[in-house]
Parts: sequence; structure tokens; C-alpha cells
Amino acid sequence: MALNRAEVIGHLGGDPEIRTFPSGGKVANFSVATTDKWRDRNTGEQRERTEWHRISIVADGLAKVVEQYLRKGSKVYIAGQLRTRKWQTQSGEDRYSTEIVVAGNNGTLEMLGDARSGGGDNRGGYQDGSQSRGQSGGQSGGGSGPQTGGIDDDEIPF
Repeated sequence: MALNRAEVIGHLGGDPEIRTFPSGGKVANFSVATTDKWRDRNTGEQRERTEWHRISIVADGLAKVVEQYLRKGSKVYIAGQLRTRKWQTQSGEDRYSTEIVVAGNNGTLEMLGDARSGGGDNRGGYQDGSQSRGQSGGQSGGGSGPQTGGIDDDEIPF
């Protein structure tokens, strides 16, 4: 048995890039920042480390949701599979990039946050373009989906 699953909760670092194919299908690409914060034991100073995760939404319905609702700063929960792509630079050097791919029933996109952060005023979870779970209200109201500690807008790393 094998498991290839990655889950992140973070904020979009920029507006999503949407590509539309001649067939009408869409793909959305964007980066999500996750930040760890801790207090240094020796100095007592507040420390933080931000990691950037490249996200690729290849499910047509989810790509449409991303195009319509997500913007820079939007808070999201993403679950998908890790994939590494090989590509070449103009000089012919091989490069590799690893991304979280959300495709069909193998991934989840959940918008978190409020209207100010670009996530809408509802918590809406989507799998392959159909609403799978959601609830009225903002972050507070207990329901399904991941729970996160409150993040103040001043803590967004961009």
C-alpha cells in the first residue's frame, strides 16, 4: 500500500494563473505560503519560517472556482498529491519542481477566511467543482473541515 497526499493551510502569494485550453478545460496554478512561528528558547525572540508550496489545480470545475473566487491573500485548505515535474531551461539544463496537484476526486480545495481575505464569507469545500461540505458563517462555528488558529491579517507574510 502507498500513500501520496499533501495537505496545507495557508494564504495565496499572488493571484492565480488560469490557463484555458482549446477544449474549454482550465488549469489553475498558484503558490500558497505556510508560516511556522515559535519563540527561540535561548534568546526568547519570536522566530518564523515561511514555506512556499506550488499548487496546480487540474480539475476543470475546481479551476473555475479558483478563477472566480481566489485572489492574493485568500486563505485556503488544499489537499492533493505531490508530483515532481522535469523541465529544461533555455540553456538545456534539467530542472525539477515539486507541486501539490489537485485533480478530480483525489483532491480538495476549501476556502477559509472572510470576504476581506478573498475567501468569501462562507467556508466552502469543493471536490471536482461540486460543493462537498460547507457552512454559513466564518471561521468560528465548529463544522467539518480543518480547524486552524486565528491568523491576523498583519501576520500574512506578503
